[in-house]
Amino acid sequence: MSAGLLAYGVVAIAALTWLLIRLARSPRSAPLWCVTIAVACLAIAYPFGLIAGENQVFLGLPPMVSRLIQHGILLVAVNCLISFFLFSALDQREALRKTTRYLIPLGVAEVVLIVAAAITPAGVATNDHSVTGVALFFVTADAYMGLGFGLAARWAFKSAKGAERSVRRGLRMAGVGMSMIVIADCLFIPAVILRWLGMAAAPGADGTAQTTIGSIGAMFFLLPGIVLFLIGFIYPAAARKLAAAAVWLHHRRMYRRLGPLWTVLHQEFPEDALSRVPASRWRDLLSVTGVHRRYYRRVIECRDGLVRISPYLADLREQPVTHENLADKLKEALRTRSSGDPAPKQAVPVAMPTGEGLDADVRELVALSRALQASR
Repeated sequence: MSAGLLAYGVVAIAALTWLLIRLARSPRSAPLWCVTIAVACLAIAYPFGLIAGENQVFLGLPPMVSRLIQHGILLVAVNCLISFFLFSALDQREALRKTTRYLIPLGVAEVVLIVAAAITPAGVATNDHSVTGVALFFVTADAYMGLGFGLAARWAFKSAKGAERSVRRGLRMAGVGMSMIVIADCLFIPAVILRWLGMAAAPGADGTAQTTIGSIGAMFFLLPGIVLFLIGFIYPAAARKLAAAAVWLHHRRMYRRLGPLWTVLHQEFPEDALSRVPASRWRDLLSVTGVHRRYYRRVIECRDGLVRISPYLADLREQPVTHENLADKLKEALRTRSSGDPAPKQAVPVAMPTGEGLDADVRELVALSRALQASR
């Protein structure tokens, strides 16, 4: 099995899994149904194409029947892909009308494939284009897929213009992938005709030899195009997941770095701990959102603790201090409060951020926490 075929299978299964999850969440989305069926057809056609290419019987089916199933499903995938863009760009009634109209050429192409497979003699290699039935089969399939993917690629580039950045990139990747498939189909058709006319070398022992132009189309355009097309459809979701993972890792890292500061403040002011907890502690530890919840709670509790201890740091108003000096003064203030000594009633700003927003505040608290840990 070539690396291209392996990548095709892996990416098709991954894309189908992601689409099925989305479909379970939005079962009434017509565009989502269309693209899910299209990718499902690509995934289902994959094993039939492998078996047909090896000219072996699969589930009791002759190789040419496996080839018929493969390409018949692929034509359905192309039609569903066109429907996806129609339902995405037009109102539902207009999209349904045009989708129904595209069923006519699909039906004609499927009938031609069935006839071509039926007139092909038994035992003929499914890639032997010198046989009339096989040649007619591939010319019809390649012509339909070339026209269908070309139309879908045009819709993809058109839809990408007004989309957000990740969706725009995904649609353009899918558009480029489909354009590569169109180029491959345009190379396959003359290659098949040359083989049928006897102007190319005879097939090898396995019956799978192709002309040079057909080999170029398969190697450089078809399989890379299919992989790029599938990646383009899952790219927006993958980009969002990667961004969410980056935020998750950042919150987890900041949560741990706030540990030294939070520990000393929590020991002195345990009553300031936010009491709301999830129903299950283990569920909170293992859940994705649990990290965000613990992070925000720790930031709030650190800031509340600094406000509570700030009256014991009244001399901070007299001169600017570094994080290291502030850490020493904070430990001294905590000892003073623990001993019961009175403090001024007025709170003072402590470890105030130089910028705006939560991130600036967290950076200041983390710097103090690090200084506190280093001074131990």
